[in-house]
Amino acid sequence: MRSRNPVFSRRGFSRDNGYAGFNAAPQAGGPAVATQVNPYAQGTQGNPYAQPAGNPYAQNPYAQQDQQFGAPPQAPPAAGRMTMDDVVIRTGSTLGLLVVTAALAWALLPVDDANIGRSYGIGIGAALIGMVLALVQSFKRKASPALILSYAAFEGVFLGVVSSVVDNRIADGAAMQAVIGTMAVFAGVLIAYKAGWIRVNRRFYGFVMAAALGFVFLMMVNMLFAVFGGGDGLGFRSGALGVVFGIVGIILGACFLALDFKQVEDGLAYGAPREEAWLAAFGLTLTLVWIYLEFLRLIAILNSND
Repeated sequence: MRSRNPVFSRRGFSRDNGYAGFNAAPQAGGPAVATQVNPYAQGTQGNPYAQPAGNPYAQNPYAQQDQQFGAPPQAPPAAGRMTMDDVVIRTGSTLGLLVVTAALAWALLPVDDANIGRSYGIGIGAALIGMVLALVQSFKRKASPALILSYAAFEGVFLGVVSSVVDNRIADGAAMQAVIGTMAVFAGVLIAYKAGWIRVNRRFYGFVMAAALGFVFLMMVNMLFAVFGGGDGLGFRSGALGVVFGIVGIILGACFLALDFKQVEDGLAYGAPREEAWLAAFGLTLTLVWIYLEFLRLIAILNSND
């Protein structure tokens, strides 16, 4: 099970052998990862064509086949494997570029009455370009650093403009509160994941994806009603319902973070190629942007109701 991401899905490192190697045993000397019994494995009794019961995800997707001698798959050289340092450096670079462009947009695109239309138009345009770049990267088989960094740059412009609008015209200090909230969620999920309080498996993945599909569908319906009917649409982004949906959005973002951490953990365990660290950075950036925007929207709703 592998899904494309730019909004709520994740591209697992195990590729054709299941999402992020759920229940997979690490291969070729990778670090140990906790495994669970596969609830989808079938026994062989009564079926002469059935495969032996066990783990269908245990094949190392990054093992290389020796075409000349027909040797069994071997792990890539250790020098070419993804490391935690690779993930940290690339994620830091992506988020750093996003923060820089957001700060520049905040400073150079004023949102006073005379300029808000132009600034908001630039921000929306940047968001659309960022979405297209994210979609292109999501459907590519390999990570493209240029696409990922370009996405971060344009997304930063959008975040800078929308943050300035909310901070200066709706709720003073909203941007900093949203940043703190995002950092708190990231730290909390990381601690819970490392402590084993969150177990990411196929059931968890299926639940999160179903909830995300429903959430996005409702938001799209609400947007259509707002565009063609005026006002706040069905009210999913205002008032009490808006607060509820804002909290649900943040919880979904926290679940996406757990999926991201599983992706990184399995990539390290399987000896994923170093360039795959860019995919980890891409997924983490998407998730953190999601959480930040949900916090910003929630803060705006709470202050508009005062």
